[in-house]
Amino acid sequence: MKLAVDVHYDAEGAHAAAVAFEDWGAAEALRAYTSRISHVEKAPRGELDLRELPCLLQLLREHALDPEVIVIDGFVHLDAQETPGLGQHLFHALGGRVAIIGISKTAMAETPAQFEVVREEETRPLIVTCAGIDLGAAKARLRTMHGRKRVPTLLKLVARLAKGAGG
Repeated sequence: MKLAVDVHYDAEGAHAAAVAFEDWGAAEALRAYTSRISHVEKAPRGELDLRELPCLLQLLREHALDPEVIVIDGFVHLDAQETPGLGQHLFHALGGRVAIIGISKTAMAETPAQFEVVREEETRPLIVTCAGIDLGAAKARLRTMHGRKRVPTLLKLVARLAKGAGG
């Protein structure tokens, strides 16, 4: 099983969501999961924002999820020197046994072109970083994900699910 995950914050805490799928080209999720996180600490000023990490770990624990791959909205590495981002911290928290693919709609200041994936000819590229899977393989998986637009269908779905879980 593969998961696409996202976290949405509100005044009281956060909602973590996941959609499960088997086939990279799937148009619909096999199953959806949500978890309510009652309290989320603010990220210390000037430090990497890792608020999503405990939210995602709680979601995985609560629903006894054991995926082979997790796709996150964000970075696994922040640069070509592999400075750890949220995805790398998640990879280590899961003991390195679950591949993590990070997809971002915006590049960091010094993001090399090797991390870019264009899903449509006339759109800006998505940025792909990963751990536990080869970058070329991660980029190929992203290209095959369902959706005619820049962002794959299942990533849009999990974002809506996280935002809608609270209300």
